[in-house]
Amino acid sequence: MSTLTEAFIGRIELFKDLNLEECQLLQEKAEARSFEPGELIFAEHSPRKYLFLLEHGEVELFKTTPQGEETRLSFFRERDFLGEGALMDDYPHSTSARALLDTRAFRISREAFFSMFEEHPAMAMKILSRVARVVSRRMRQASTRVLNVGAQYVSGRTRSEHDLLGDREVPHEFYYGVQTLRALENFNISGVPLAVYPVLVQALTQVKLAAARANADLGLLSRPVADAIEQACQEIIGGKLHSHFVVDMIQGGAGTSTNMNANEVIANRALEILGYEKGQYEFCHPNNHVNLSQSTNDAYPTALKLALMESNESLVKVLSRLTASFREKADQFAKVLKMGRTQLQDAVPMTLGQSFAAWATTLEEEVERLEQNAALFLEVNLGGTAIGTGINADPAYGPKVMEHLREISGLEVCQAPDLVEATQDTGSFVMYSSALKRLAVKLSKVCNDLRLLSSGPRTGINEINLPAMQPGSSIMPGKVNPVIPEVVNQIAYKVIGNDLTVALAAEAGQLELNVMEPVIAQSLFESIEMLKNGMTTLQQRCVEGITANEEVCQQQVQRSIGVVTALVPRLGYDICSRLAREALEQDRGVYELVLEQELLSKEELDHLLDPERMV
Repeated sequence: MSTLTEAFIGRIELFKDLNLEECQLLQEKAEARSFEPGELIFAEHSPRKYLFLLEHGEVELFKTTPQGEETRLSFFRERDFLGEGALMDDYPHSTSARALLDTRAFRISREAFFSMFEEHPAMAMKILSRVARVVSRRMRQASTRVLNVGAQYVSGRTRSEHDLLGDREVPHEFYYGVQTLRALENFNISGVPLAVYPVLVQALTQVKLAAARANADLGLLSRPVADAIEQACQEIIGGKLHSHFVVDMIQGGAGTSTNMNANEVIANRALEILGYEKGQYEFCHPNNHVNLSQSTNDAYPTALKLALMESNESLVKVLSRLTASFREKADQFAKVLKMGRTQLQDAVPMTLGQSFAAWATTLEEEVERLEQNAALFLEVNLGGTAIGTGINADPAYGPKVMEHLREISGLEVCQAPDLVEATQDTGSFVMYSSALKRLAVKLSKVCNDLRLLSSGPRTGINEINLPAMQPGSSIMPGKVNPVIPEVVNQIAYKVIGNDLTVALAAEAGQLELNVMEPVIAQSLFESIEMLKNGMTTLQQRCVEGITANEEVCQQQVQRSIGVVTALVPRLGYDICSRLAREALEQDRGVYELVLEQELLSKEELDHLLDPERMV
């Protein structure tokens, strides 16, 4: 069993101020633990009990969404620590930590730490002071969009980097460099960094990986540098270092800041793999090596298209689950007779199941529309570099990079036949945005219907009951509102607005480039994520729990004058119009008026008004 050594203690940020005697005391309080890959070190919502010091291995910090999906927050490796909040309070963990590799850690319990207050209060205060500084730094990173409070701490070390505008000091721990730092200062716009959309980070990295492989094939990159870039890219594609993709989604420069953010992170990680320090760009340069044979103008839109295709797959899955829920309700309500309505007036009878089946069908149609429009993203301009002429790229680069990109992405992407046209064209984004808008419009219409049919309960239509999610009023006791359809309505309005943004941005392209692609990207990704979350919420928290008020449906059919339509083929339109008017004026049923006036026998009338025949 390994023990906590003084040398190891001295390399941990929290304990740098401890003297030899204090290190020895800490050794007595620490307990060694081993964790297998996949084993939880602590779980979200469980009480904080231990501070963990990692001796070797790798740990990921993650959070579980209300829909049960996991969101990666950060990674910890040798000499990192986590769970430091346990030394301050016993609040439940807000995240979970899981070993990714065979991991050994030393843990110090809250009880052991607080026992030091009595024995060595000065030592305990030193540690608490550092804990407070670390928590402050981590929170500061959250507010400046390095994504989350679990991100790597800032030690205070910096490195000097240089660009066209001069020298800047970059925090040592950050994998991004000077150009990303400037973008952070320039584009504090939406507060949404690239890392919020992991699919985009991964797509950018796939483009960089394909380029590195093609350049290595052509002898333009040395094998050691190419291998290091490949390993860095594979790590990012696997989910690591995403917190260092910090540039705002909305930015000037046609995506240059996004491209350079990726170039710098990959270069600095590659440098570590090669055995150098971050910033030693003479050995692996963001522009000269990672961006070799590329321009932002072909790498960025290609990555957007890969990411949107991946996002569309997950959107279609969510949509399919929602339509399946409507189908299940259609089967469940297949025998519930109700009145159909046109222009909010009584029309003819139908079943409640037919209403739900119609909603399922209208949404199912959108799967094909989304997939058709997403297929337009298969044509990319990679290899065209700045304006489509392929300047600074080997003539053999284009075919090679496309071959590698197909292998890496698993998508049948192809190079556009006219790269100059493709570099300035944003038509595929416009088409896909229109498909998102069409889906949003249909979803909103369905939610309007759900709200109408559930209106009441005493003075509305009240044919269905939506699950009660929360009290509906701060002043009216007993009121429950249709909050889930309401929020999906609002999502639809946002998506419709985003479609207008995409159209305006696409129209704003000038000459050989459209510089407005960042806002197109932000609008599309936001629409997809909101639709996914909204449809998941609608399915799980509304549709699955809907019940029918069968008695209300039956009574409304019996009282409706709309059933008279079924008698038109036998009695004619004029007689049926008179019957409808008399039924309305006398507050009587059509059925009894027909029998009273001896227009049909009871047997004939029952046959014509048979529910199954009418629907």
